[in-house]
Amino acid sequence: MIIFDSVTKKFGHKKALDDVSFEIEGGEFVSIVGPSGAGKSTLIHALIGASRLEHGKIIVDRLDITALSPAAIQGYRRNVGIVFQDYKLLPRRTIYENVAFALEVCGYPKHLVHERTAAVLKLTGLEHKRNDFPHELSGGERQRAAVARALVHDPDLLIADEPTGNLDRDSTMELAKLFQRINKSGTTVILATHNHDIVNTIKERVITLKDGKLVSDRKNATYA
Repeated sequence: MIIFDSVTKKFGHKKALDDVSFEIEGGEFVSIVGPSGAGKSTLIHALIGASRLEHGKIIVDRLDITALSPAAIQGYRRNVGIVFQDYKLLPRRTIYENVAFALEVCGYPKHLVHERTAAVLKLTGLEHKRNDFPHELSGGERQRAAVARALVHDPDLLIADEPTGNLDRDSTMELAKLFQRINKSGTTVILATHNHDIVNTIKERVITLKDGKLVSDRKNATYA
């Protein structure tokens, strides 16, 4: 379970998040929506421990991440899959190497690196692109490679912050279906987006932010 308890974040005198509270059960799919400047990315940054709060706390599986040291935050992030808009792939490594590298730097044995990398490339439909470099892939394929890398640790939680910002509608729909498959496997998925198409395809729980405040929280919802 994830608990946001009176979460408040300021930039100067402006409240980017204003006393935001809600809970997410394990295995849920939650879309965080709202216009630019609503507080979506600020909320995600707080959830991954990249932004300190002025008030409130965030509890993930009974762990108060707002109280963790920088070293402990790094340990926490190894158990969370994170996908950003700009892919963050290593340009001189193949897609296989990009995904495998996430395990290699943590000292996993070679057989496990190969097993897990092959599995997530299959899940994301990139087996046939394993030896390609990022510049040889479409935007949608690069984003799926970023998702594969985020999943290679087999996290219980996948967080995606505006992952469709650089994608066309067809690639967005492919990504929506991929996130749904990941969620059905038992992974909690939190998607921060202003893209109506992906939210309306998924039709799960939708939390709406506006000016840093939580203004609605609906189940089986669309984004008007």
